Amino acid sequence: MSYLTLSITLIFVIIPLLLSKTLSLGLEKDTIIATIRSIIQLLAVGYILKFVFDSDNFLYIFLMVTLMIGAATQNARKKGKTIKGITWKIAVTLIVVEVFTQSILLGFHIVPATAQYIISISGMIVGNSMVLAILFLNRFTAEVDTHQEEMELILSLGGTPKQAIHRQLMTAIKSSMIPTIESQKTIGLVQLPGMMSGQIIAGADPIQAVQFQLLIIFMLLTTAAVTSVLLGFLSYPTLFNQRMQLLRERN
Repeated sequence: MSYLTLSITLIFVIIPLLLSKTLSLGLEKDTIIATIRSIIQLLAVGYILKFVFDSDNFLYIFLMVTLMIGAATQNARKKGKTIKGITWKIAVTLIVVEVFTQSILLGFHIVPATAQYIISISGMIVGNSMVLAILFLNRFTAEVDTHQEEMELILSLGGTPKQAIHRQLMTAIKSSMIPTIESQKTIGLVQLPGMMSGQIIAGADPIQAVQFQLLIIFMLLTTAAVTSVLLGFLSYPTLFNQRMQLLRERN
């Protein structure tokens, strides 16, 4: 695809801009900013990845993955500002998910230990984990705020913090995992995943493309489960003080 051809695709940006202007949605500025940022960021990443892939140096791979985790942590933490130490909790969760998943992939020689595979798959792992963290934190904080009196009642009757928050925690974990599970139910019927479609467009054998896509969706299912559960159990203890009382004012 040439840059001229790519510029024609800006039609897909103009259409939502016109709709936003016509319907007074007020999304014109955000749409323009998102478009400009995506162009700059993707082009920059493209050149960086070309350099990293050509060098195939472990240090560069490590720095790229670290950058992904750092950016994802900063983005996800916004949804959990009321939870003490949420930044390091998200960072630990992303690191554990990344190391755990890559250990399986590389340990069993499912994929080669090259920059192309490690960085590309890490982007999927960290990106999906970030979205799951945001979904979890959004639902978890809402559940805690809505059921404060119920939780305090359990505590007043001698219940432990874990017992008091169990239902809210499980609800948030389940809710954050549902989108991943539901999307996998219709994959191939309602949607053709980006990775598989990209390989097919590039000329890969469709069956080979399907096999790689199955690898990814199975991997993302584990990512969803581990992210939600680990972040949940790291987060809930800080909602209580040493006297096992629920903190109404959280920083």
